[in-house]
Amino acid sequence: MTEPAIRHEVHYGRVVRCFSERPANVDQLLRDAVAHAPDQVALVLGDTRLTYRDFDAKVSAVAANLLSLGLAPGDRVALLMGNTIEFAVCTMATARAGLIAVPMNVRQRRPEIAFVLQQCTAAVLVYDAEQEVNLPDAEEMPSVQHVVCVSGSGRGMPFADLERAGSSIDFPELPEESTYCLLYTSGTTGRPKGAMLSHFGVVHSVMHYQHGFQLNESDVGVLAVPGSHVTGLVAILLTMIRCAGTTVIMPAFKAKHFLELAERERMSYTLIVPAMYNLCLLDPNFSRYDLKSWTKAGFGGAPMPAATVERLAQTLPDLQLVNCYGSTETTSPSTLLPFGAIATHPTSVGKALPCADMIVVDENGVEVASGTSGEIMIAGPMVVPGYWDNPDANAKGFVGGYWLSGDVGSKDENGFIYVHDRKKDMINRAGFKVYCIEVESTLSYHPDVVEVAVIGKPDPVLGEKVHAFVWSDGRPQDPASLKAWCAERLSDYKVPDSISFLDEPLPRNPNGKILKTTLREQLPAS
Repeated sequence: MTEPAIRHEVHYGRVVRCFSERPANVDQLLRDAVAHAPDQVALVLGDTRLTYRDFDAKVSAVAANLLSLGLAPGDRVALLMGNTIEFAVCTMATARAGLIAVPMNVRQRRPEIAFVLQQCTAAVLVYDAEQEVNLPDAEEMPSVQHVVCVSGSGRGMPFADLERAGSSIDFPELPEESTYCLLYTSGTTGRPKGAMLSHFGVVHSVMHYQHGFQLNESDVGVLAVPGSHVTGLVAILLTMIRCAGTTVIMPAFKAKHFLELAERERMSYTLIVPAMYNLCLLDPNFSRYDLKSWTKAGFGGAPMPAATVERLAQTLPDLQLVNCYGSTETTSPSTLLPFGAIATHPTSVGKALPCADMIVVDENGVEVASGTSGEIMIAGPMVVPGYWDNPDANAKGFVGGYWLSGDVGSKDENGFIYVHDRKKDMINRAGFKVYCIEVESTLSYHPDVVEVAVIGKPDPVLGEKVHAFVWSDGRPQDPASLKAWCAERLSDYKVPDSISFLDEPLPRNPNGKILKTTLREQLPAS
């Protein structure tokens, strides 16, 4: 697949590399797919199969009916919905109507929901009926003028009213720098911030995925992560629309169901977190599934244990496994590992995207030499212009057109990026820096370890000690064995000083990230 031509342009007061030829906005992604393959299956959910022609008709109806409520371009439409066809329709209908979608994770609870609705001053809330128990009262969401209920008889108007076809309408033009959606960050270090994903940034991200994974209309992607997360929305749903491919929607991830869907629908592409790969490999019938169509697989959100990479290579030799490093603030990807490079660069997150600019700087903001650790800073068309109504966070998070990732990493002489740890999570043990990722990766090889997270435990003498939380899923719990395993493979100061065994998987936030703040609360006293 030929890489698109690139040129420099000015956007948001920044000079960035851009694809010279690109869709004008997110709505154009769908319009192009309909023009190219109207009868191609766009969405699959259970027994429901929707072609691009029918998908487009639903989008137009919902977009027109949203505008008929009196909404103006730029108004926010909150989507408290799981992975459903209605969610996919709404994310495209808001774009067509010039509105701003605000996808919200269904694992959020009432105070979290109220905060987001208030912070973005949402005008409309569309929600799944089963989420009614979590809905704030009217006084907790004063800006919300209309409430719409999907698949039930809950509060507000039924979603069917939005789907009714009406008279034709002239939809507004969408400037590419305008905001497509707000995605609220995980909030692991404080109040969530609403990252403003623009049409401009999304278009570049889906084109990066399209060319990085060599995707086309014959590809079938499975949406197994929340569509309300940047990975599900951008890397799967919108990328498949860009390619006129098929998206198979999973309401919730279960390894057995995922493998059954992958076999039945001939899945060729997906992007999931490392823990999901591990759960698939743990399925006792994994080797019996016909997965020969699965040739393109991305992962991100956490390091992939080397042991998992090796097991996937043994069981699925034709699978191209690609590390995708990015964030909400980078509209998903900022690097992709080239096909085949996981064998030669297993610990790298890949190379910067064609339109991305990534540098590693010291504490003074000075770029460091190749191989030297520092904070990773990222620029490019996919980097969001900022956070919604949050000037303080914008001033702290963006400098000179670059986003400060908060990740400690390095870049080698060939341009491969390595992420060593979160800046705030690195352990300082008596002056020695311990990267949690390295210890976690080493422990992941042990046959009795299913999941592991390493954090620093305060110590009055050394400052911090290395502590590991392990989920063994019924396997032996022998801390001496795990310490000996590490001692054979790591410097002595990196070997865990203490280990806790959990009775259940590691705690994660709604976006799948491990909650090390929660684990710190579980640290043993001695």
